[in-house]
Amino acid sequence: MRRGAVWRIRKQVSQCEVAQVPQDAQKGLTSRQVLEARQKHGWNELPAMKQTGPWRVLLRQFSSFLVLILIAAAGVALALGETMDAGTIGLVVVLNAGLGFVQEWKAETALTALRKLMSPQAMVLRDGQEQVIPAREIVPGDVLVLAPGAKVAADAHVIRAAELAIDESVLTGESVAVSKGTDTANCNVYAGTSVTQGRAEARVSAIGAATEFGKIARLTVSVGPKTTNLQNKLSGLAFQLGIAALLVALGVTVLGLALGRDLSEMVMTGLSLSVAMVPEGLPAVVTITLALGATAMVRQNALARRLQAVETLGAASVICTDKTGTLTENKMTVTHVWTLDRHYDVTGTGYDPAGHIEFDGVRVRAEDDPVLAAVLKAGLYCSHAQLVQDGDSWTMVGAPTEGALITLGYKGWCALPNERGLLAEIPFSSARKRMSVLYDAGDGAEVLTKGAPEQVLEICTQVLTRDGVRPLTDFDRARITEAYTHLAQDGLRIIALASRAAPDHQIGEEAMTFLGLTGLIDPPRPEVRDAIAMARMAGIRVIMITGDSPITASAIATQLSLDVAHALTGHDLEELDDAALILVLQGDVLFARTKPEQKMRIVSALQAQEQIVAMTGDGVNDAPALRQADIGVSMGIRGTDVARDASDLVLLDDNFATIVRAIAEGRRQFANVQKFVRYLLSSNAGEVIALVVNIAIGGPLVFLATQILWMNLVTDGVTAVALGLEKSEPDQMRWPPRRKDTAILGIGGVVTIIVLGTYTGLSSLWIFFHLMDQGVELARTTAFTAMVVFEKVSVFAFRSLRLPGWRIGWFSNPFLLGALALTLGAQVLAVYWAPLQLMLHAVPLGLDEWGLIALFAVPIIIVPEVMKTLNPHNQRAK
Repeated sequence: MRRGAVWRIRKQVSQCEVAQVPQDAQKGLTSRQVLEARQKHGWNELPAMKQTGPWRVLLRQFSSFLVLILIAAAGVALALGETMDAGTIGLVVVLNAGLGFVQEWKAETALTALRKLMSPQAMVLRDGQEQVIPAREIVPGDVLVLAPGAKVAADAHVIRAAELAIDESVLTGESVAVSKGTDTANCNVYAGTSVTQGRAEARVSAIGAATEFGKIARLTVSVGPKTTNLQNKLSGLAFQLGIAALLVALGVTVLGLALGRDLSEMVMTGLSLSVAMVPEGLPAVVTITLALGATAMVRQNALARRLQAVETLGAASVICTDKTGTLTENKMTVTHVWTLDRHYDVTGTGYDPAGHIEFDGVRVRAEDDPVLAAVLKAGLYCSHAQLVQDGDSWTMVGAPTEGALITLGYKGWCALPNERGLLAEIPFSSARKRMSVLYDAGDGAEVLTKGAPEQVLEICTQVLTRDGVRPLTDFDRARITEAYTHLAQDGLRIIALASRAAPDHQIGEEAMTFLGLTGLIDPPRPEVRDAIAMARMAGIRVIMITGDSPITASAIATQLSLDVAHALTGHDLEELDDAALILVLQGDVLFARTKPEQKMRIVSALQAQEQIVAMTGDGVNDAPALRQADIGVSMGIRGTDVARDASDLVLLDDNFATIVRAIAEGRRQFANVQKFVRYLLSSNAGEVIALVVNIAIGGPLVFLATQILWMNLVTDGVTAVALGLEKSEPDQMRWPPRRKDTAILGIGGVVTIIVLGTYTGLSSLWIFFHLMDQGVELARTTAFTAMVVFEKVSVFAFRSLRLPGWRIGWFSNPFLLGALALTLGAQVLAVYWAPLQLMLHAVPLGLDEWGLIALFAVPIIIVPEVMKTLNPHNQRAK
């Protein structure tokens, strides 16, 4: 067991010492004993993480302060008898809730489908018979029967074993399998791990929440619920808008009453003002925009469990990532072959034998090089693993190390072994650290050996070179030692290979001929290096946090061009206080041999520095940190249920590069939220200024409540949704992530809203009074239509907050052009179609009125474009 194994049971030795093989080990538990144990211990399953039910998801859609204000406004309108206004506002609230519910519930049901893909089974010994049962039915005392490929279903003590090796990477992050036996130092197997080689029987000691897997799951649950940065910003904005709307409405009502205006008129005016100040379409627009973004991300293999998840990832300033299975393929691969004469490079990764072996850039095969052929033969024949082809894909059954050597043999076109050729075997043991077989391929029996370099070298007396076999000298031993030391420093796992003729058909490990060394590593995914480079270009730090060794982790970091000045282990981390850890995190650091609680601590330390932290991982050891991070990103294929349940975003393809695409989508979403929030508020500001100034000077209402609702919900809402579909700006991934305290509005946004709102409000008011002599209904209809047109053409100023239209393309958002045509067409219907005329109290307009509107609308298009083009400051990110 590895020293850094975070979940290792203390006093393990004493536990194993008392785990004596019971008298009934041959038969296992009886049916009666199983029932008694289940009544006492329950089912072998983790306490279900509290799944979000449909009602909770639905209620969550009404938690926004802005939505609560809309509900209150609908109630006031209903109390005043304005049923149409109340119904319109209520429709918006229902639409917003429906959209949010559908998207978030789809994500929850998708996770349920992922869980159902896994139906774990286990083989146990009961009543003297081997039985395959659902894993949840296992009880303490059961005897598990373990074989290659099986997943360990519960914590257990090994009572019989034959060369057992367990892949514990989901718990420890280590990519190398761990040998197990009945010895007191290494006799435990753990739920969630899997068997890579050998066979064993193990008596179950803990199930469900009592397992080491379950303990880490409980640590994950201990992290409370979190809200995203966007939720916090929108909540703050909604609160500010709500308070401002109430104060302005109350102030204007009081002012009107002081000036002798009618009470009912001023109450309706106050309601109109509150409606005008609150952008009723904002919740729906935010929901629709995030839902469309989440749907787009599913097509790119990223499933957002909550709508705000992708947007939060777009704000990430740090990505803390696990190594095994996230940055790497979790498939051991031979990358180097070393012999006394030549050093070979091996291409291709994983267990697909599509790669090749090359020397000095030239491909070589076994038939071209007798020394290479001997190395390949020893690795291919001295093994129990096998490759299985299914169509175009290859899978490996057996130990990852042996699978890598078999794949190497395929790549070198070595003759495949015959099962009948295997005559005898000396199995691998943790004491000898080598394995030998007696094999007869038809041209004479041989002893083939593989194992740790030191243990193989000590039984060798000769060495194979291109000139043939010769005695192994001290100088040769020094060269070999230097070679495997150098390769190990690069993070490779070294396997040495040897052989000797056995004409007597006797197997023995003496007088062997040293053949060569192979260097294996769990290789990085090919797309990860470019993804890390893109993240760096976007100003995002990537920090590796793994349970693997610091040497291996550093080697992978080097291959990925991940900047690492020094590596700290979990033991080093325990020596640091919080202040020292924060100081360390300011540099380029890598964390290895870390425990789940240490991963959480690292994430918390980064968050204390006002960083927005994304955490990626797939194992149960990653789950607590996934829950703690601002956004947890889990793997959908290899990831455990605990990791997926703790995450906010699930990568359906287990591809780190998908995270970078999600970051780009998140940045686009936040930029678009900023755009349409400013757009909606500037539109509402114009309405409020027109109403307040009009009341202050004692004029009749310039806009009616129904007309304000029409502007805010029908025309503005559709345009804002289209604005939320703006494509990413060309340089968005070249800018550093926004600060955590970046406001949706900011000073620049407030100034824009005031300036544009003042212009549109005063312009519509001037038009209103200019036409008063022709009748209040014509004047109001013209001012109402003018405000709609002003709001529609002003959308071009918000397509980018810093780039002019010619930089982003005037026609790059066809949805926006369609929305403009639709809403302006709707306004024309409102002016000329009788049913809408009646509802909105409008009258037909003539060409003169339309010309007056156009005269005031043109500057809204031209002025922002000129300012963006001429002002270089606007070319910098805000």
